Amino acid sequence: MRTYILLIIQAICLTIIAQPRYDLKHLQREKLGRGVVVCPTLQGDSVIVSWRYLDDDNQTTAFNVYREGKLQNKLPILGATFLKLPHEGNATYEVRTLDNGKESHRKDGSFTLKADAPKGYLSIPLDIPQGGTTPDGRRYGYSANDASVGDVDGDGEYEIILKWDPSNSHDNAHDGYTGNVLFDCYKLDGTRLWRIDLGRNIRAGAHYTQFMVYDLDGDGKAEVVMKTSDGTVDGKGRVIGDAEADYRTHTGRLGRILSGNEYLTVFSGQTGENLCTVDYVPGLNTGNWGDNYGNRSERYLACVAYLDGQHPSVVMCRGYYERTTLTAWDWDGKQLKQRWAFDSQNQGTRFWGGQGNHNLRVADVDGDGRDEIVYGSMCMDDNGQGLWNTHMGHGDAMHLMGFFPDSDLLQVWDVHENRRDGSTLVQAATGEVIFQIPSNADVGRGMAADIDPTNYGVEMWSSASGGIVNTKGEVVSRARVSTNFAIWWTGDLNRELLDGARITKYNPETKQVDIVLDMSLECSFNNGSKSNPCLEADLIGDWREEVIVRTRRSDELRIYITDYTTPYRFYTLMQDIPYRLSVATQNVAYNQPSELGCYFGSDMKKGTTFRGWTFE
Repeated sequence: MRTYILLIIQAICLTIIAQPRYDLKHLQREKLGRGVVVCPTLQGDSVIVSWRYLDDDNQTTAFNVYREGKLQNKLPILGATFLKLPHEGNATYEVRTLDNGKESHRKDGSFTLKADAPKGYLSIPLDIPQGGTTPDGRRYGYSANDASVGDVDGDGEYEIILKWDPSNSHDNAHDGYTGNVLFDCYKLDGTRLWRIDLGRNIRAGAHYTQFMVYDLDGDGKAEVVMKTSDGTVDGKGRVIGDAEADYRTHTGRLGRILSGNEYLTVFSGQTGENLCTVDYVPGLNTGNWGDNYGNRSERYLACVAYLDGQHPSVVMCRGYYERTTLTAWDWDGKQLKQRWAFDSQNQGTRFWGGQGNHNLRVADVDGDGRDEIVYGSMCMDDNGQGLWNTHMGHGDAMHLMGFFPDSDLLQVWDVHENRRDGSTLVQAATGEVIFQIPSNADVGRGMAADIDPTNYGVEMWSSASGGIVNTKGEVVSRARVSTNFAIWWTGDLNRELLDGARITKYNPETKQVDIVLDMSLECSFNNGSKSNPCLEADLIGDWREEVIVRTRRSDELRIYITDYTTPYRFYTLMQDIPYRLSVATQNVAYNQPSELGCYFGSDMKKGTTFRGWTFE
């Protein structure tokens, strides 16, 4: 009994309790299951069993783990929702909840491990699309590209929505035909639910198709929303609009799409069926975009945001170099209704043009219970009106989180291309500059994460910051660290770095990085020099994050799972609203890592409440 009481005390001390500003009682959000996963360790002599701790669990909620009906833990598990066991081959594992010392009679979650399961990851076989030939006689094939997740069938488990990128996809600045963009939906057991073909009238490239996956109408099943056109074929094989239409240019700038119908479509996440299609707002031929060859007009962004503080809206965005537009839509299961539209071309808003990034971030930055959209050097309020504008122009990378452990405010670390403003840390609520590192270079890369336990708060760096800087803008290390992604992997409170095939950990003593996982043997990464995974997020298991990558042949997705132990029991990160929304927008243009709407790192003090979380 004494041991059990000590375990309860330990669990309370190592638990993060979600207390977000959002009204969770009335907030429409997905309902997750336990997310149980079992995977052989990289060494192969043991398996890890990992599952979710949810924000409707009690602090004293405990768990039992069973293998083929036999209890595997001597005492109820009150700490980390993670267990290492001997590898004994093929078996079914179950996780059961105990409340007030009593075990539930139902299975909370289960996972069947096959005897030949790979070490360190889950394998999802892919159905590679057949390639084709463009009108000018050039062959193309397909590779797996960006992915997103949503519970499309209401079983509490995420499915993967995967974009197939043709080998001739193009940046907007380049001419040329492209193959069709395709989307598949896969369950985690490898079952393919549907395929959508966007057709010849949607050009392929990182800036054209931003796809939002989220349960927008609250029916427990996620929808998929994206721009479509005549010739798009839904998951049921039905064509949207005119199947024979061809809007591509066949002379001069080949392959450009400078005319024709443009639509916004809500697809069923479960079947891929076209549920609703409306005209895309604004259309291509509605004003001046800054050029006449489909470069600036075809730069798209998208996000999901709780604009009324209760229901998720999808926001589709067009333009950011000059003209900037954002249009918010609400889906009630039957109709797609426009909530508001912002256009920098309108009277009184022209100074809001040209301030967008190749990505965006969403959170309640001003504490009113409703989300704002940080678009780059500007922030859009929940009502579709500008909240603040630094006038520092376009940038490629941006990070929104709590940088200061003793504050509940959010900040934005942003980099700029104007060969003047360099790198900036600003208050997310007001745009007030906290510090700035000017530069006469085009600052194309920037990163922020709490990687150093010896330094206060979140560290930042960019391609022109002169090294790793602290929250005062002072250089604290000249170490060479990647400016790509960050990931919680090893189990402590500092974040690791994900760059292409490697996860590395910063060592504050040597001021070097140590490799903790190398996925380079058979895997490839996306989007050229960006070297992104298909997706990085807390998808299954405990609070640590997983990495979805493709094999070189794109015949398989691999979900890499950490086998490091951890002393901490935290709610799944996907129940933090800004984090969940950043996962939804990770596929947008220049992919950025998932980030929480609060400070989360090695400087958290017990008993101190931060934005959205309390560390007990």
